Amino acid sequence: MTNTTNLIATSAYKLSTTGQNDHISALKFITCGSVDDGKSTLIGRLLVDSKAVLQDHLAGVQRQGETDLALLTDGLSAEREQGITIDVAYRYFATETRKFIIGDAPGHEQYTRNMVTAASSADAAVVLVDATKLDWKNPALALLPQTRRHSLLAHLLRVHSLVFAVNKLDAVEDPVVAWKHIQGALQSFAQAAGITVRATVPVSALKGWNVVDGHAGWCGYQGPTLLQVLEELPNTPADTALAVAFPVQWVEKSSSSSADTSQGRRVFWGRVAAGNVTPGTPVQIFPSGQLATVAQVLDHARRPGDVPAGTSAGIILDREVDVSRGDWILAAPTAAAATPADDDFRDTPAAVPAWPSSRELRTTIAWMDDEPLVAGRVYWALHGHRWVKAKVKAVVHKLNINTLAEEAAIQLDPNAIGHVDLLLQEAIPAAAFSQARVLGSLILVDTASHKTAGAVLVN
Repeated sequence: MTNTTNLIATSAYKLSTTGQNDHISALKFITCGSVDDGKSTLIGRLLVDSKAVLQDHLAGVQRQGETDLALLTDGLSAEREQGITIDVAYRYFATETRKFIIGDAPGHEQYTRNMVTAASSADAAVVLVDATKLDWKNPALALLPQTRRHSLLAHLLRVHSLVFAVNKLDAVEDPVVAWKHIQGALQSFAQAAGITVRATVPVSALKGWNVVDGHAGWCGYQGPTLLQVLEELPNTPADTALAVAFPVQWVEKSSSSSADTSQGRRVFWGRVAAGNVTPGTPVQIFPSGQLATVAQVLDHARRPGDVPAGTSAGIILDREVDVSRGDWILAAPTAAAATPADDDFRDTPAAVPAWPSSRELRTTIAWMDDEPLVAGRVYWALHGHRWVKAKVKAVVHKLNINTLAEEAAIQLDPNAIGHVDLLLQEAIPAAAFSQARVLGSLILVDTASHKTAGAVLVN
């Protein structure tokens, strides 16, 4: 991989000099990878070297006179006793140009569901690679399964930016050779999997090399530090260019006078999934099919105005319509183009829905339950805020994370990824996940144990 691949694309997000350090411009990223690759230590190094840790907090993570950086994120007693990360831990820090929200994802295979949860809302993923665990002398070295699995999951979940951080190169005999071979293996894997990598950086989380402060020429690397890379990464773009889609989370009776008949008396709250909601937008309620027009749009502070995708909003319609939690407010159907003909008795073309509904879905599932996924099983599926029953029609195939081959399968084992056909009890306005993140994602929940069983992406 050439040095040019370590440069961030010219279109990358850059904060203006006026600064807009709010929850929108803040970069939400996770650290992931295999067990003991140094994820918690890396976050600790970012916090300490960016001066985001108070002295009394730093004093509390001393062990035998040395600072244990991993303890800055591993807060559970079980994590500190075992020296591992179990649940996702979030930390916050800021530089002069950017705010950051970090999610420290666990590396153990059995906690893959926690990693998926963290990645689903992340703008970027930093995948750590432990050089000491690899056959770094071998140019054709094999990556660890969790490195591959976490990279694939981040890619499937449309995490906008992926960065590889090769850690512990200071602990190998020849860091230059190790960096060259590991970098080549990561590049080959990413190309085969269709993953776009924003940057690959050699780091030492323990010593702080190339994390916040550079270590010029180390491993022959001349690119930016990890923090410099993170400062330039873009936020995940919202699906604002699509037709309006709004899952209703809460219904509130408006405080306006009941005598006011110019608009509805209820406010429908939720987060805009797609499009840009503006007053005057014609909409249709799903599943009832009733038509209405948006009379007023409120932001999270109840200020009137337009609200784009990814932002919380309250919608007031122009008339009273029966809408409940779990319903969708969608862009109204558009009239189908009429075909010129001399036959005046032909049927009027049916309107084309902005978001067609379907009961049959072809999906990619990251399976997270201890019980395997098999055909015939029935689960609860959550789409937006709507619950429906989902039956597994067929397990089409599973993905071999080592070869990236699609293999025939009759079940998905825990932590496996595969293609599955689902049949829903009721139709939902689902779309391809590659097109719309919210409309294209569901979760499956076990009907008996109520455990989250799988993350579903609509193909």
